[in-house]
Amino acid sequence: MNITINEELRSFIDPLTANEYAALERSLLAEGCRDALVLWNDVLIDGHNRYEICQKHHIEFNTVQNATFATLDDVMLWMIDNHLARRSVSDYQRGVLALRKKDIVAARVAQRAAEPEPKAAAQDAQDAPKVPESPPWNTREDVAKAARVSSNTISQIERIQKAATPQLVEAVRSGTISINAAANVASLPESVQIAAVAGGRKELQQAARQVREQKAASRPPKEAPADAETELRAQVATLRGKVDALSAENQVLRERLAALGDSGA
Repeated sequence: MNITINEELRSFIDPLTANEYAALERSLLAEGCRDALVLWNDVLIDGHNRYEICQKHHIEFNTVQNATFATLDDVMLWMIDNHLARRSVSDYQRGVLALRKKDIVAARVAQRAAEPEPKAAAQDAQDAPKVPESPPWNTREDVAKAARVSSNTISQIERIQKAATPQLVEAVRSGTISINAAANVASLPESVQIAAVAGGRKELQQAARQVREQKAASRPPKEAPADAETELRAQVATLRGKVDALSAENQVLRERLAALGDSGA
């Protein structure tokens, strides 16, 4: 059987960690390869790790064809959806995959918009009743829904992808540091990120905490809402009125005491 490995497809999905790979190898050695490898013609599109382990240990495997794809982008979108459906994929990995899907869909929309439309097709489209088009799959809410995480988590993953060192990315991918903490550490210089990762979980947590504290200290103090300020002023005015009334009452009492003293004399 001729199976072709496309390196772009092989590297499209994040590789297994050493522990995950070892666990898969133990499972295949004990139970065999129960799930069929998926091929697009002769190109392997699902089961790269299983194929590698089966080749290494001469384990038999089955294959199944999926010939519904027209382009490599179609394959990538299928791979993304396939992995997003798996329960074993972490929040970070799901977010990364969903963002990749967003990029592919956005590029397709831009490509279609740039392509000239045939005159006949353009005339047919003009004569046809107008049907509102669905927006492209590229909003943060779309990405978050597909990844089953919050929009804020997607924003944090974008910051990690943009500024994190490979060492920090590996730390969050392996679960050594949370997505929230990693997004904070990613704002630090690369040398500091690398040193924090080398220091382990506690060092990473401390670095993230320091970034949060610095952000909190740099924020301007919140102004009281207008309605709250009005209410405070009204309370102050009421208290001043009470003070004035008490002062006047005290003055009357002093005058009465003075009058009593004069009459006793």
